[in-house]
Amino acid sequence: MTVPGKELLFLALGGSGEIGMNANLYGCDGKWIMLDLGVSFGSQDYPGIDIVMPDLEFIEDRKADLLGIILTHGHEDHIGAIPYLAADLGVPLYANRFTAGLIAHKLAEEGLEKEVELKVVDIDAQFRVGPFGIRLMPLAHSILEMSAAVIDTPYGRVFHTGDWKLDDDPVIGTPSSAAALTAVGDEGVDVLVCDSTNAFNAQASGTEGGVRDGLLAAVGAAKGRVVVTTFASNAARLDTLGQVAKATGRTLCVAGRSLDRILGVARTAGYLKDFPPTVDFDEAMRLPRDKVMIVATGGQGEPRAALARIAEGIHQIKLEAGDTVVFSSKQIPGNEIAIGRIMNQLAARDILTVTEKQAHIHVSGHPGQPELAALYGWLRPRLIVPVHGEIRHMHEQARFALEQGVPDALVQENGDLVRLAPGPAHILERVRSGRLILDGDVILPADGETINERRKLSFYGQISVAVVLSRGKFADSAIQYRGVPVEDEREVFLDEMNAAAEKAAKSPARDRDALKEAIRLGVRRIATDWTGKKPIVDVLILDI
Repeated sequence: MTVPGKELLFLALGGSGEIGMNANLYGCDGKWIMLDLGVSFGSQDYPGIDIVMPDLEFIEDRKADLLGIILTHGHEDHIGAIPYLAADLGVPLYANRFTAGLIAHKLAEEGLEKEVELKVVDIDAQFRVGPFGIRLMPLAHSILEMSAAVIDTPYGRVFHTGDWKLDDDPVIGTPSSAAALTAVGDEGVDVLVCDSTNAFNAQASGTEGGVRDGLLAAVGAAKGRVVVTTFASNAARLDTLGQVAKATGRTLCVAGRSLDRILGVARTAGYLKDFPPTVDFDEAMRLPRDKVMIVATGGQGEPRAALARIAEGIHQIKLEAGDTVVFSSKQIPGNEIAIGRIMNQLAARDILTVTEKQAHIHVSGHPGQPELAALYGWLRPRLIVPVHGEIRHMHEQARFALEQGVPDALVQENGDLVRLAPGPAHILERVRSGRLILDGDVILPADGETINERRKLSFYGQISVAVVLSRGKFADSAIQYRGVPVEDEREVFLDEMNAAAEKAAKSPARDRDALKEAIRLGVRRIATDWTGKKPIVDVLILDI
């Protein structure tokens, strides 16, 4: 059983080797803390699954030594697993006002307000959690109140960036200055654990304020109704869109529950005080077409979000030829097909779309190489440990950091238990890590029997065979199939499978299990001959 000794340990249970699902552990003097507890989202690898979470078995087995969870910011890939996993860990959460507001909503939806202790701290707070000294430092990102964590231990100091960028015009908030970060570097930084998302980008990500003119031009050029879709969590972008609506003489309407939630939490935390009043859907539809602007969720192609329903024509917000949809967001890898489907639906109706490829209407919230180089220069770490990226992103950041003069780099993956200090950093061992899926209301292993069966069903289809025996002899059979690629000559296909089931049932006497297997193989052989696939075949034997 791994118990941290007189040393500083690091273990990623999510977010290293992937973008999303961040969960990072630091250990020393027998205790652990966790930074972030997020989710990633379902893909074709997980049929029917919307949410994927880190498997916390390692720390669940050691939760008596876990002291708390510190949240760097409120994006889903950093807080999304809290409603499902935090209560079982039984430790307090430390979060700033805005992030705590988002978490409180999540806990209330699951009825967990009294089950999870939520401690609100300032974005630049300093506090202790056992042997760990924590100093939060606000950095710019595409959400309010993102704070890096400076972690002091008897064995070394870590600067854990969270998600970040450099931004001279963040619209909302005041990130830590170059002087403040240089002062941290003057104190000494042993390890920089750093966001790798944009490590291949040779250009800086750009300022949030820099998209204002592009959005103003795109909305100003529109002739009819305008829908702008953006990441709901980006309150600074919402503030900009509020300014654009005022400047273009358009009344604002908001479509999407997550937008309503972000607006509410941001206002409670003291932001967006000048955001213009909004109207409901009915009022928006009564306004002249060139006097309304709708901000909608769904820019990543989410099928149940507002934009998908608007594109399909089943939302209360209606668009027609000559209207405009502005995508003030980037395409997250993996979402291209879903986004393309919506764009095609809009184009088929002669609705104009404007994307970041056509106008300067979006900037990333993650650092490009110039920003990484600047941070290295200010902090002067002796070691960099890349996180928050696929393997290629993390290796590229390690390479770039060494090129910029950082003395050492260590690339780890989820499940690599790393000894950061004392002595040279190295991987001690591989420990269990993995993924959990939220399937309806049930949490299951991502590599478990349920999801494996579902994959097989989606790939091969399924056949149900019922065989009736009368006094031990074959009497009748009935077969149904789903997802097996036979659409013509269905009756002939069923007749051949029934004949195969009868032949197997009339074969020499055998035990029940052997009889079921013979029927299964006989029926599947017919399906394979017809389709080239091997469907799942379930056999039920009835005695009368």
